[in-house]
Amino acid sequence: KIRANDREYNSSFKYATNSIKTSKYNPFTFLPLNLFEQFQRIANAYFLFLLILQVIPAISSLSWFTTVVPLVLVLSVTAAKDAIDDIVSTHVTVYNKLKIYEKWMNVQVGDIIKLENNQFVTADLFLLSSSEPLNLVYIETAELDGETNLKVKQALTVTGDMRDSLEALAAFNGEVCCEPPNNRLDRFTGTLTFDSQKYSLDNERVLLRGCTLRNTDWCFGLVLFAGPETKLMQNCGKSTFKRTSIDRLMNVLVLFIFGLLALMCIILAVGNGIWENHAGSKFNAFLPREENTVFSAFLTFWSYIIILNTVVPISLYVSMEVIRLGNSYYINWDRTMYHARTDTPAEARTTTLNEELGQIKYIFSDKTGTLTQNIMTFNKCSINGKSYEVRNKEITPVDFSFNRLADPKFLFYDHSLVEGVKLELPDVHAFFRLLALCHTVMAEEKREGDLVYQAQSPDEGALVTAARNFGFVFRSRSPETVTIEEMGIQRSYEMLAILDFNNVRKRMSVIVRNPEGKLSLYCKGADTIIYERLHPSCSEVMKVTTEHLNEFAGEGLRTLVLAYKDLDEEYFSEWKQRHHESNVALEYREEKLEKLYEEIEKDMMLIGATAIEDKLQDGVAQTIEQLAKAEIKIWVLTGDKQGASSFNYEIQPFLYAICYPFAMIQLCNIMRSVLVSFIIIINMELEFLRTACMCKTVICCRVTPLQKAQVVELVKKYKKAVTLAIGDGANDVSMIKAAHIGVGISGQEGMQAVLSSDFSFAQFRFLQHLLLVHGRWSYLRMCKFLRYFFYKNFTFTFVHFWYAFFCGFSAQTVYDEGFITLYNLVYTALPVLGMSLFDQDVNAGWSLEYPQLYVPGQLSQYFSKRAFMMCALHSWYSSLVLFFVPYAATYDTARDDGKDGADYQSFMFYFSLISTLYSPQLGLDLSYWTVVNNLFVWGSLGIIYSVCMLCFTGTARNCLNQPNVWLTVALTAILCVLPVVAYRFFYSQISPTINDKVCQMKEPAPRPRRTKLTRRSTRRSGYAFSHAHGYGDLVTSGRFLRRHALTPSTGLIPTGRSPGFKPTGRSAGYSPVGREQNPKQKVEPTSLQMFRAVKDCSF
Repeated sequence: KIRANDREYNSSFKYATNSIKTSKYNPFTFLPLNLFEQFQRIANAYFLFLLILQVIPAISSLSWFTTVVPLVLVLSVTAAKDAIDDIVSTHVTVYNKLKIYEKWMNVQVGDIIKLENNQFVTADLFLLSSSEPLNLVYIETAELDGETNLKVKQALTVTGDMRDSLEALAAFNGEVCCEPPNNRLDRFTGTLTFDSQKYSLDNERVLLRGCTLRNTDWCFGLVLFAGPETKLMQNCGKSTFKRTSIDRLMNVLVLFIFGLLALMCIILAVGNGIWENHAGSKFNAFLPREENTVFSAFLTFWSYIIILNTVVPISLYVSMEVIRLGNSYYINWDRTMYHARTDTPAEARTTTLNEELGQIKYIFSDKTGTLTQNIMTFNKCSINGKSYEVRNKEITPVDFSFNRLADPKFLFYDHSLVEGVKLELPDVHAFFRLLALCHTVMAEEKREGDLVYQAQSPDEGALVTAARNFGFVFRSRSPETVTIEEMGIQRSYEMLAILDFNNVRKRMSVIVRNPEGKLSLYCKGADTIIYERLHPSCSEVMKVTTEHLNEFAGEGLRTLVLAYKDLDEEYFSEWKQRHHESNVALEYREEKLEKLYEEIEKDMMLIGATAIEDKLQDGVAQTIEQLAKAEIKIWVLTGDKQGASSFNYEIQPFLYAICYPFAMIQLCNIMRSVLVSFIIIINMELEFLRTACMCKTVICCRVTPLQKAQVVELVKKYKKAVTLAIGDGANDVSMIKAAHIGVGISGQEGMQAVLSSDFSFAQFRFLQHLLLVHGRWSYLRMCKFLRYFFYKNFTFTFVHFWYAFFCGFSAQTVYDEGFITLYNLVYTALPVLGMSLFDQDVNAGWSLEYPQLYVPGQLSQYFSKRAFMMCALHSWYSSLVLFFVPYAATYDTARDDGKDGADYQSFMFYFSLISTLYSPQLGLDLSYWTVVNNLFVWGSLGIIYSVCMLCFTGTARNCLNQPNVWLTVALTAILCVLPVVAYRFFYSQISPTINDKVCQMKEPAPRPRRTKLTRRSTRRSGYAFSHAHGYGDLVTSGRFLRRHALTPSTGLIPTGRSPGFKPTGRSAGYSPVGREQNPKQKVEPTSLQMFRAVKDCSF
């Protein structure tokens, strides 16, 4: 319950404010929340536990700094990265101002606010009044449903009378009782109580957050819902902390590593107890002996927990963050994903999901504005059996300079059509006359000759614009008339009836009386519907037109059939009376009207057909082809308005682009939002998913933003696959948040999708580069990094395990404490980081040429539980070689001077040298040697040798001058890498991977040439896919009127139609622009009558 202008009363209900927070942290909560999130990583919590153990002297054999330094470094670097990510992703809104200059964030429920033209509606409002006649407002709902065509809303008369009177608005005390906050964008129910009267409220009276006011100077509204309670925010879904599948796998593997660590420590603790019982008494002079062997074993267990802690490397996570950060910068710097026209580069808005881009299995895409440009163009047409289209791609566009009212942006390439207009061919004139009359478009003329059309459907706007350029200019309308200019002559037609479009009829008709008094019905609609209502005499022209329609549909164009019928005056008078009676009936009104429409819309004469192109964005077809070859499934979730039976017409242009790469589409599943809701309610998710997964392409139409997210969650729940959602509007935000990866396109529908996304760019075509190049590289680099990191750390730790059997299980270390502390952070960090930032198995060109290289990432072949076990086994073997070969080589040996060569310090130095043998293994994994990689690998070896020489001065001199030391190092290196080299060689010969095959190729194979797709289905029309039902009534009622148009003047040069008209086309040797025509150019001859006689050119 809301009372206008009464904040005290409304505050008692504790309604939400209009402020919206999109950041995760603030200055006070950053430190505790970030530390809480970081310690959710098991490894961080484990090292905090180790730090506590190391301050206990009886347990620790290592200094506390060996754990504190890495832990603090890791936490600090991760915290800094999280802070930067949160600052970048924070939504900074520039708020509109109220009349009293109040910020939007301070608006409260019950306030009355003023909006001006082109302003963004940032709260759900009850429309009170507007500047337009009859309190109409025009809004754009691209942020809500993806449609850029304008919608009409109208205020109640009782509130509209207040107009812009601030005194009346301030005194308004009406009470609104309405439904609670919900996510239904197409439904609103409520009542207004004012002056002891109740008025019904519905969706026509409400402006939702996310809309934009267009072509309306101002309007006033009452705030119904604010902030998170608005319908848009109710559809946005909850932000979740996204982690990659590798992160989730790492948590499982870390638990396994903990188990392995505990097992090794138990073995060594038991060994310590046995050793103490059997041999401990012999070493009392060297080792203080614990009388209680059980307690000694217990202390030994915790001591080895500390010593073997490198099996869970703390630097692993910080290294992963650095790698992800570097790969994110590669995306930001990639010039191939830069859109020059809008000056928009690609942007990685998060740095934690890069490798997930290399494992995508399902893509969920919006349609309007994401795959298409949402720009309709009149491409081809068929008139009385003659097709007008572009045969020669090099031909120049038609010159419309003879028409002063022509739209300069309109292009058409078949010159014979304009010749037919100038020759006044009856069929051609009837064709464009129908397009200029049969519609519900509104015309606005702010300056003389500057026409702006506002259309409910983009299709209608394209058709009326085509008629305008060919000389049939729609100028203005009133409830009773439509004024057009036909070849420069103004004519006013009496509008007698509009038989409106709906999803069942799939057609629209108008009944007009021309200035000569002749009655005609003009109809346009889907071919299957119109063909059933044609006169039998049209059979011949219908066959030819059908062939043209098949050709148009095969090219993915949206087709529409046009027909007309002359009416008898007496019959129409009687029909109109019955129409009026049915129109005011209280019961079965729609059924009665439909029966009358069927009666009059029969025995029509076929005029022709139109073909409109809903242009795809550049490169969409090629991108989808590449993604399909990479075994990525594409589902399209669109909010466009469409009936179930006609949805195929709507998506036909881009559906053919999707199907085009495939040899044959197996199945296309078409779902409405009602079906999606029904499935979710009755728990039939599995059946629905099984059916959808049988399809090569799945398309959901008329789905709400929340239902988009539900479909994504359904696939995530049961398919266990990595998903990506891509969209460009606020209606895609919930889907973007629900998917593993969210991609926003900075298009015509605002920046809401971009602000909620993980990655963003300007065009859909950049998606193939993001996935097939950056995604695959990031995943491959991360997997190589993990395999090598685990290998070197396991090997390093297992050496301690083997040494325990030779030191009496006394928790003595093989390596120096400083060496242990800096091993992962300094000595071995740079080579593996160089590999993880610069390595490429193939370059970007090969990645795009062979999309099949992407498939191993989907199957997690590069890093999985199996790959981890293989890595552990490899480490176990290498540790055996690294320990026992040097041990055997130095056992009971002497130097050249006869002194013992196996003292403890020399042994420690020995193993410090041997530890550098991990570098040959890294060299085998590197596919792309760069200057940086060479510097990191050989530089790290130099650093280790230099540090060893400085820290162990005498020992280094005594060891390095012995030949057996260098021979042992060489033998150990060979024994470590030999099995790996042999395995990879035989595996590449017996069962080569796709990577092996591509790397062996000299040059890319030529791409197969596409064959033209031909379609013979009769279901092809895309008529009025977003045309809302009921606007015919709005036009005839007068509620749709705008300002009076300027007095029209002749829009054509006086060489057009006149009483003494003579042909002025090129066939008569005349150029409209005064240029000599090319004498070699042949104009296809036209025919006045092809299949039937036309006696009256005015129809």
